[in-house]
Amino acid sequence: MSQLPQETQQGYEAPFVRQFSIFLENRVGRLLDVLRLFDDAADVNIHSLTVMESSDCAVVRVVVDNDDSARAMLRNSTYAFAETDLLVVELTDELPMSMLCLYLLGAELNIHFMYPLLATGHDSLGGRIALCVDDNTFAGQILLRKGFRLLGSGDLG
Repeated sequence: MSQLPQETQQGYEAPFVRQFSIFLENRVGRLLDVLRLFDDAADVNIHSLTVMESSDCAVVRVVVDNDDSARAMLRNSTYAFAETDLLVVELTDELPMSMLCLYLLGAELNIHFMYPLLATGHDSLGGRIALCVDDNTFAGQILLRKGFRLLGSGDLG
């Protein structure tokens, strides 16, 4: 059996990124308004964006590289929002998404949702996926043991 890294033996904390879920009325132009809010922020860059909509509302999920500035910006806006911690995992040819799912299934961890992160111009990484799971710490331990690279907010920029 392989040896766990030292940080796992002493209370490993998985690196995480913060997702902001912004709640909008489902009206023409509301997404553009939110994106302009982020464009006007000098120190916040969006690394992932997904939109879930229904007939009367939409939820815009974003992952950014500066949580504190994004939080302050959203608090000063008229938008309701929530925050969730996610794991971000680098995928490679040797460690594809199917293996990630297999290992989490083997640990009986549920994936609530996942989506890709945008590549940046200077990004030398493979594909990156954001995951919302039952237990970030346990999932992080499993994935780290299996050789996956986990990224934190500081790794996005």
